[in-house]
Amino acid sequence: MKSLIIPGVFLLVVAALLQSGLLAPTPAFIGYALYGATIVGLLLAWRFHSTRIFSALLVLFLAQQAISYFSAGHAGSKPGSLAIAAVGILLPLDFVLLSLQREKGFAFLNLAPSGLLLFVESVIVAVLCRPEPAVAHAAHHAALATPLPFAVQLAFAAAAVVLLIRFLLSHKPVESGLLWALAACFLALRFGGIGRIPSVYFAAAAVLLAGTIVETSYLLAYHDELTTLPSRRAFHDALLRLAHPYSIAMVDIDHFKRCNDTYGHDTGDQVLRLVASRLARVSGGGQAYRCGGEEFAIVFPGKTMREVLDHLEELRAAIEASSFRLRGTDRRQQPRGADRRNSKAGEGDRKVRAVQKVANEGSEISVTASIGVATSAQESLSADEVIQAADKALYRAKNAGRNRVESASAPRRRRVKGAIA
Repeated sequence: MKSLIIPGVFLLVVAALLQSGLLAPTPAFIGYALYGATIVGLLLAWRFHSTRIFSALLVLFLAQQAISYFSAGHAGSKPGSLAIAAVGILLPLDFVLLSLQREKGFAFLNLAPSGLLLFVESVIVAVLCRPEPAVAHAAHHAALATPLPFAVQLAFAAAAVVLLIRFLLSHKPVESGLLWALAACFLALRFGGIGRIPSVYFAAAAVLLAGTIVETSYLLAYHDELTTLPSRRAFHDALLRLAHPYSIAMVDIDHFKRCNDTYGHDTGDQVLRLVASRLARVSGGGQAYRCGGEEFAIVFPGKTMREVLDHLEELRAAIEASSFRLRGTDRRQQPRGADRRNSKAGEGDRKVRAVQKVANEGSEISVTASIGVATSAQESLSADEVIQAADKALYRAKNAGRNRVESASAPRRRRVKGAIA
């Protein structure tokens, strides 16, 4: 939820500084901030292939320029009021459409629809608003809160609800950035659209959109996109902050390769997401990470092995009790080209069709996991040594039949028939 809270706090601080008078930037500084944030945001969006943020910044820039041009330095003019009304309806609509789009890359065919839409909207605003001769008003007068048309308020409220729902469903920073940039634009229009205070709000909206790219890049670097768990890089960063005592558990999905080969990679992805959802809810203060493939790690800061064994056993049981219904065939398992039309298919194709039949029947599948855990028995023991000990315990759990928790202490002796206990 940091992606939702931090931009809101930033906008709240900007609003408080403006209203209290503590923030009184000069017109030149405001111009530099507005254009600078827009240009930096456009460059970042281009560099990180974020077409949605790139388009949102263009929408924001064109909206601010339209209000400034048609107002002719006077917010109370009729063309200026019409421009604010037009922007107040079109901008929320554009933000919602951008939220519903997928990232498609910076290709002409991908950008053409958005460019055409912006061109049509610009023509509509130009037709509705006719500039009047400039009047003798200061371009950066003190802005006063003015009521907006009901249609504009309704458009902003509806767009805010859609963007908030989109964020709660996807947890992606783009929706959060669009939401808070929309709020900043609403405040800019609420204070007249032109002048010092509205310009600061427009600049804040550009900063929020540019910051979204940084937040998205951070999530991609430190979170696994498939499972949403923190990634290997986040795991290594967490190890640097550990203080004695602590425990580390290594988790491996049993027979995962067999599941992939039998049901396909789509089903394998479902298995990974299922197990990750259980790992994310591990009790005992643990934090789960995906280290790669079907391997996961759980870090328990300040916990000894005795304190975490029960929590790991609950986790193992929760994974064993979980199951899901196969959704259908895996496209990567389907034969291609002439093989689909070949009535005399080979043995491999018959196996594929058998797998597809099983998947189509909607059968349920469940998996188990093996867990090895180790603790920092002494301060001189490094995190790498603890991980190695947990890995060895994991191998013992695999060799002992899987679906069990094994500690890094001496392995349990099995009772041998005819031997003295």
